[in-house]
Amino acid sequence: MIRSVVRGTGSALPRRVMKNAEFEGRLETSDEWIAQRTGIRQRYIAAEDETTASLGEAAARAALANAGLTPDDIDLIVLATSTPNNTFPATAVEIQSRLGMHHGFAFDMQAVCSGFVYAVTTADAYIRGGLSKRALVIGSETFSRLLDWNDRTTCVLFGDGAGAIVLEAGEGEGTIADRGVLAAALRSDGQHKEKLYVDGGVSTTGTVGHLKMEGREVFKHAVGMITDVIEATFSQAGITAEDIDWFVPHQANKRIIDASAKKLGIAEEKVVITVDQHGNTSAASVPLALSVAVADGRIRRGDLVLLEAMGGGFTWGAVLLRW
Repeated sequence: MIRSVVRGTGSALPRRVMKNAEFEGRLETSDEWIAQRTGIRQRYIAAEDETTASLGEAAARAALANAGLTPDDIDLIVLATSTPNNTFPATAVEIQSRLGMHHGFAFDMQAVCSGFVYAVTTADAYIRGGLSKRALVIGSETFSRLLDWNDRTTCVLFGDGAGAIVLEAGEGEGTIADRGVLAAALRSDGQHKEKLYVDGGVSTTGTVGHLKMEGREVFKHAVGMITDVIEATFSQAGITAEDIDWFVPHQANKRIIDASAKKLGIAEEKVVITVDQHGNTSAASVPLALSVAVADGRIRRGDLVLLEAMGGGFTWGAVLLRW
């Protein structure tokens, strides 16, 4: 059977690093307060000349270089983002142009922080269906453009960045030993919209708007929802938490990550944590963390890797793959 195998990973971050201390004096908060409640120490903030497209392009080029491929080898780009360069066309098409691609097809996917997990499953479906042989799956965000910098409940949490992987069609035996995407579970429930949303839009206010969040409500739902999709993924694959080599969760809040891993029985040493360095980068969160863990040698060929994310909507999902 056809499996979607990861050939390469890459990432890109803005030039500017913003540490927690920069909020002190401007807001009623401190480095200690932010770090204690979220695990975040710093985040990256995009300059005017750094956009979702430019960061996505840089991450894509890094992933292609890591895979030993060129844009000519790619026939599909799926970009997960909630912060596109324009209302239309899709920012994926702009990245396609920046890469010098005049073939294949490209589109954006909007599932907020779950976007990359949704995008991986979508690209996997195209590959298994024979409509693509090699896909660039990118998560790129400039969430700083959505923040109210006077709202300490949200502006300290988010940052900008991009991550990407190359997926390639490969042959598998249909067993858990295969390389590539092995199982996935996706969910959404629109009744929770008001708990995490942006108060603007083309069809409503005609403005970009600012991010609004009921933090306690999001936390309350997060662990249960994450557990739901991960257990569904384990059931599909016929495995348990003990079989996982690495858990790469959405990097929103270390408390949520720790609570989820504990509830699922995933050992602490198997959890990839980058929220301290990047903050919450929404759809870029998981591929950024993946890129870090691959670059430092933790994730290696043959490892069983679990990806997970939850975002506004609510949307949530998990993907199991063998590296």
